[in-house]
Amino acid sequence: MSRQIVFDTETTGLSAENGDRIIEIGAVEMVNRKLTGNNLHLYLNPERDSHEEALKVHGISNEFLRDKPKFAEVAQEVLDYLAGSELIIHNAAFDVGFLNKELELIGRPGIRTVVASVTDTLMMAKEMFPGKRNSLDALCDRLEVDNSGRTLHGALLDAELLADVYINMTRGQDALIVDDADGGDDGSVQVVRVDLTQFTLPVLMATEQEQAAHDAVLVQLDKSSGGTSNWRKFENPVA
Repeated sequence: MSRQIVFDTETTGLSAENGDRIIEIGAVEMVNRKLTGNNLHLYLNPERDSHEEALKVHGISNEFLRDKPKFAEVAQEVLDYLAGSELIIHNAAFDVGFLNKELELIGRPGIRTVVASVTDTLMMAKEMFPGKRNSLDALCDRLEVDNSGRTLHGALLDAELLADVYINMTRGQDALIVDDADGGDDGSVQVVRVDLTQFTLPVLMATEQEQAAHDAVLVQLDKSSGGTSNWRKFENPVA
């Protein structure tokens, strides 16, 4: 069974080392790349106020958090939920840094001693879309994930959006996975191998307009290269 937890936090500010704390944890569970509905959502009393800039991002007031549990009170619940999973986080260094600081404050080892691995979707996105904006909002737009309800950052909503983004970013890794709710008796994913030789694929010839456009491009390539482009070698291949 492949268990993944898509994870996000909201914080009082940007620096765990300078005393900022976690105020919200949102996590959604996927088993064999399917959402299970077994989510974790917690608000926390950070024992300090949020910075003004952070308040503009998450909109969670200091007063709202006053009666919420402190991290120490829910730490075991969080660790039990995350245990053995692959953590999927956008800009993992930020959230892992905050988690580790919270654990350090209560004398517990870092989160990597609890989870199987950590996957950073920001690093994945930078490799897939070099030179482009790779914020969560930008990825939602690029991958056609509906984020219209995201007026403010919220840990659970962001985790749910990131789960959709991650599935879209890695969809090519699913080779003909059967969408079977039951799967195998052991919870495994069933994979069907299809013999593609049984299919006859149609050959679509270029129209005269498409051929003319192609020829015009080759003329430009010839001019740019100062000679005959390599494409010309394939126009009339020798039998």
